[in-house]
Amino acid sequence: MDDSHIVVVGAGLAGLVAARHLAADGADVTVIERRDDVGGRVRTERKDGFTLDRGFQVLFTGYPAVRRELDLDALDLRAFTPGATICRPSRRSVLSDPLRDVTTLFDSLRNPEVTTTDKVRTLALRQDVSTRNEAEIFASPDQSIRSYLRDWGFSEDFIEHFVAPFYGGITLDRSLSSSKRVFEYTFKMLSAGKTAVPAAGMQAIPEQLADRARDEGVTIRLGERVEGLQSDEGSAIVTTGRDSLEADAIVVAADPKEARRLTGVESIPTDAHGCVTQYYTLPEGSGLDAGKRIMLNAANPDPNTIAPLSTVAPEYAPAGKELLSATFLGDAAQDETEDDLFEKTRRALEAWYPERYFESLELVHTDYISFAQFAQPPGIHDSLPGHRDPPGRTYLAGDYTAWSSIQGAMRSGREAASAVRADLADSS
Repeated sequence: MDDSHIVVVGAGLAGLVAARHLAADGADVTVIERRDDVGGRVRTERKDGFTLDRGFQVLFTGYPAVRRELDLDALDLRAFTPGATICRPSRRSVLSDPLRDVTTLFDSLRNPEVTTTDKVRTLALRQDVSTRNEAEIFASPDQSIRSYLRDWGFSEDFIEHFVAPFYGGITLDRSLSSSKRVFEYTFKMLSAGKTAVPAAGMQAIPEQLADRARDEGVTIRLGERVEGLQSDEGSAIVTTGRDSLEADAIVVAADPKEARRLTGVESIPTDAHGCVTQYYTLPEGSGLDAGKRIMLNAANPDPNTIAPLSTVAPEYAPAGKELLSATFLGDAAQDETEDDLFEKTRRALEAWYPERYFESLELVHTDYISFAQFAQPPGIHDSLPGHRDPPGRTYLAGDYTAWSSIQGAMRSGREAASAVRADLADSS
């Protein structure tokens, strides 16, 4: 691929991975990103000394692409404790993975929210998914998460009080109508590694990818929007507001709506799940007793989860402060005021902790995210576009070619680079 010029549109996870691999193969690679920094949907901002990720996001270190593409030690990860605290008015109980956190064995065994039969079936399910890899899981017959768990024989209480809020947070779909393939693979990954955030925030992930791409010679142009593409079997041209670039190949790694606009590929999914994430602060020492576990709202979806972020990552809050986040799911949350959402969180905390008042709880920031991930109903993965679906010398890279996740995005970037490499070699 020496002397080949390749343009990558988009500096999210998929685009940065594709660019680095192509440059490592000897290509001259230019990345064009319409925003002023890298990351796509994986973003972080700083406000009043707080580190605020764009929505509640975490890194599953068990993902194969994560282990392959990232230097995890350099990210200085801060890990959540396995499991969760199940919360309802006047009651909180721990449900953990005793195989990974033996200190919670007796608490988990005594948890009144989960029957002994559910616990035994959970271990059997863990063994079942451990025998299958990602490709096998995503090629298997599909159904909704809810029907899948019912077929396994799990109780309705377990499904509603634990799985709905926990996997509602992963799929942004508390109804559990999403693909069971996502459930199976993420369930497998939860056992294979840690759930963590970088000490500097989630945007440290794409920033590391960008640094590694630049080390291979990639040029990253920020703050430029791609106006259009021209591509056939003989040439490819990318037009921005600044200039036009001729290329031997174009990799479109933009968000789904932009990728569909640029390529015309109708199978790129644009139906979305959104969420609203709010960040709050409490004075240091007045936080919650959940330790480093996420808190699940077993009673209702407002909010779906609360995360003790600065307990997990002390760097997320300035001295003397603690940082919490709460996530609200669904379209209705997009229309609520931040004050109304704040009150819902405060009332939930006061219901879970009836002995306390949360008058010192303060709102720090609200993120309204209309497109957090593309919707993944059963069967959707069978109709997602391939890397070579656009015409000419244009290729797709994005989680929408695989499944909506960090794993899907990074794997897609590497596979798109492989497709470009193979096709250019055949044409030389």
